Amino acid sequence: MTLILAYMYGYPYGGWGYQFHWWDLLVIPGVLLGMYAQMKLSSTYSRYMEEPVANGLTGAEAARRVLDAAGLRSVEIYEVPGHLTDHYDPTKRALFLSTENYHGASISAVGVAAHEAGHALQHKEAYAPLHLRMSMVPVVNIASMGAWVAFFLGMVLSGIRAVSPGTGTLLMEIGVGLFSIMTLFHLVTLPVEFDASSRAKRQLLVLGLVTREEQEGVASVLSAAALTYVAALTASLFELLKWIMILRSVNSRDDDR
Repeated sequence: MTLILAYMYGYPYGGWGYQFHWWDLLVIPGVLLGMYAQMKLSSTYSRYMEEPVANGLTGAEAARRVLDAAGLRSVEIYEVPGHLTDHYDPTKRALFLSTENYHGASISAVGVAAHEAGHALQHKEAYAPLHLRMSMVPVVNIASMGAWVAFFLGMVLSGIRAVSPGTGTLLMEIGVGLFSIMTLFHLVTLPVEFDASSRAKRQLLVLGLVTREEQEGVASVLSAAALTYVAALTASLFELLKWIMILRSVNSRDDDR
């Protein structure tokens, strides 16, 4: 939304009126991949929600067995509202499963619940990427708010001739730097999520919580979920590249003043 407003102002050249630039096209790959990932997850998840596991275990029960087998009996499992709101909270050392996965006895429910338990296993073993992601959260929370404000404000100031050109570009550079932190966070998230899925699939099979046939369904659900993280990283990378190209264009214009 911020960049839409900025382009309405005609940046990077200044003056009201939208101006199209080739780097506007950079958002397309991320948008398309994001749409595909969401559709893939929705269809795969829905499909395997209709297929119950042979042992009749619910997602909460399966997660409990995975946690107990790893000696994590103190990790609680809570039900939360919403669709696919499942997550592991490392600060509370607890699993939060959406209602459909907490009570559901389907391949999807068991797979998602086991994936969240996989994060608890990572925490126990001090899995480095997980701890890196945890340490980045406070900074990312600040960066997610500051990046857009700094970049847009810098674009506005760079179009005001009474303001020193360096002021606007400095703010834009700060915005790019903050957005880079967000992109790095998406990158760090990938190994965390892939590893949690790997642990989930392995533990479900080793503990006999799913059959080999059911494991294929679990793998399909978790792979579809992982694709959403790949899409998020892709979108962030292309958006970052777009910001860099805008900054370069503004710098080039300022040099010609």
